[in-house]
Amino acid sequence: MLSIFTKLADWLAYSVFGLVPDSKLGGAVHFFIEDTTKIFFLLVLMIYVIALIRASLNIERVRDYLAKNNKFFGYLMGSTFGAITPFCSCSSIPVFLGFTSAGIPVGITMSFLLTSPLINEVAVLLLLSLVGWEITIIYVLVGMAIGVAGGVFLDLIRAEQFLQPFALRAYQTAEFSDGEHNISAKLSFRERHDFAKVELLDILSRVWKWVFIGVGLGAALHGFVPDLWFEENLGSGQWWSVPMAVLAGIPLYSNATGVIPVMESLIVKGLPLGTTLAFCMSTVAASFPEFILLKQVMTWKLLAIIFILLLTSFTIIGWLINIIYML
Repeated sequence: MLSIFTKLADWLAYSVFGLVPDSKLGGAVHFFIEDTTKIFFLLVLMIYVIALIRASLNIERVRDYLAKNNKFFGYLMGSTFGAITPFCSCSSIPVFLGFTSAGIPVGITMSFLLTSPLINEVAVLLLLSLVGWEITIIYVLVGMAIGVAGGVFLDLIRAEQFLQPFALRAYQTAEFSDGEHNISAKLSFRERHDFAKVELLDILSRVWKWVFIGVGLGAALHGFVPDLWFEENLGSGQWWSVPMAVLAGIPLYSNATGVIPVMESLIVKGLPLGTTLAFCMSTVAASFPEFILLKQVMTWKLLAIIFILLLTSFTIIGWLINIIYML
């Protein structure tokens, strides 16, 4: 199926637009067309299928289940839920507020919020095609480990005290009832389809521009940056290259889908895998737009704690993956 996207890019870039295949512009345009069509195809397919499954999910029951079971299990489930739901940062915040309003410990909620923008099913599929299943598994486990470790740490420092006043009040006044849940009637396929369609259009309306931006940046890197630039500046494996890559990702923003073509270009340009992952994680979960959105529910103190936690985690992960990949 993926060869269809390559053939489409060949036809548009070289036949329709008349670009030279070996030129920088031709390579950049071909990269942009191929990756854009591939990403949007996978986005539509995966979001729709997962939304069909989620249509019968009882959110209230999930919240109570996470809140009343073993705390570490709660962290793990929060991180897992973040990994399997196709939320970007902007659509994760309402779920964050819902969990907080239900009185679920902030650490469990943060496990979801940290993991959700880092891992999604489209990123997993594309990574499989880029670097194979071993590194893809490492990517998934690392992303979930960040969520779990971050949740544990934030509960230890009682991070709920650093929520915005309205969110803190909702958390403190939440009451849990042992009564029966009101379970909605079973949805018909038509109703599930309508739900999935709305979900698909909503998420696409939020992320489409970041896909174009991410792919555009990747195409520019692929076509115009000299082949040896990244290898000479960040690709020699020195210890400082990983934190430098993390800092370089902060001014940028992409979701986990849009950052994959950037990752592909950086690897092609000679950047070590751990350094590349650290850079891409920084653009997804530690960018300025992400923190502007989070300011809606958190104080600056909590944002600073999360920011430092993420940057430290990305740096350590980059070092570890570089070491593992070179063995």
